[in-house]
Amino acid sequence: MGLWPGRSRIWRAPAKVNLTLHILGRRADGWHDLDSVVAFAGCGDWLSFEPAETLSLEVDGPMAAAAGAIGDNLIMRAARALQDRSPGIRLGRFHLRKNLPVAAGLGGGSSDAAAALRALAHENALAADDPHLWAAAQATGSDVPVCLDPQSRTMSGRGEKLGPRLQLPPLFAVLANPRVAVATPAVFARLGLAKGASSGLGASPLPGAGADRSAATSALRQGRNDMQAAACALEPAISEVLEALGALPGVSLARMSGSGATCFALFDQRAAASRAAASLARAHPGWWVKTTVLR
Repeated sequence: MGLWPGRSRIWRAPAKVNLTLHILGRRADGWHDLDSVVAFAGCGDWLSFEPAETLSLEVDGPMAAAAGAIGDNLIMRAARALQDRSPGIRLGRFHLRKNLPVAAGLGGGSSDAAAALRALAHENALAADDPHLWAAAQATGSDVPVCLDPQSRTMSGRGEKLGPRLQLPPLFAVLANPRVAVATPAVFARLGLAKGASSGLGASPLPGAGADRSAATSALRQGRNDMQAAACALEPAISEVLEALGALPGVSLARMSGSGATCFALFDQRAAASRAAASLARAHPGWWVKTTVLR
């Protein structure tokens, strides 16, 4: 089956970037409480959907080999979660073009799942605020709810508490991944927070309404990624990426996204980001490097 078969419609699954990621504590149930400013990139995966009697998924693209077993893919899990809550919905055939690295701190699988839920909502005339849609997103994964409406905002709790859309200016960015996978549970374990413990750290600073690019970046610099040190200890290649990004001409902020291993660098000018990405790719041909705009 081709990527755009028959009656298929195409759905974008953009990369999610954690501009900040503060760990506020660990709940009694074992989940960590976080506070994060997220934005979405111009790059990502693409998902096509065609109504059919049975649920199926095909995967291709440069990162397809790392996408794992079809039956356990988050797209399939999201579709089944929605079907469990809305037994009469019509399912169909999904085809994923996997462009984003896997286990990379970019929420790629979660964004794919959210795109699948949007596709099923459209096919079945479900409203964007349908409670079954939201419940299916929460049941599929902590990052799926924020990816349902991929706009810059804050996310907190275990990911299910979403703030209103932030009016961030377009942020010119370079994304870099050393092609190593980092398991999120291992990074959380490295943090060593006991159940019920507070980190004693504050929430993410927010850019003011209408902030220009310089002011927004300045506010983001006051934040941090509390998982960065633990991820670097588990996978030293992340430190190498951060060092390389921080040395690029014109960089205003370099930080890890999510639990890694992808890191990002922000620039004041689009041209500076493009030159930096080209330079970084030449210096590190084995890395995954993309220039993009975060919104």
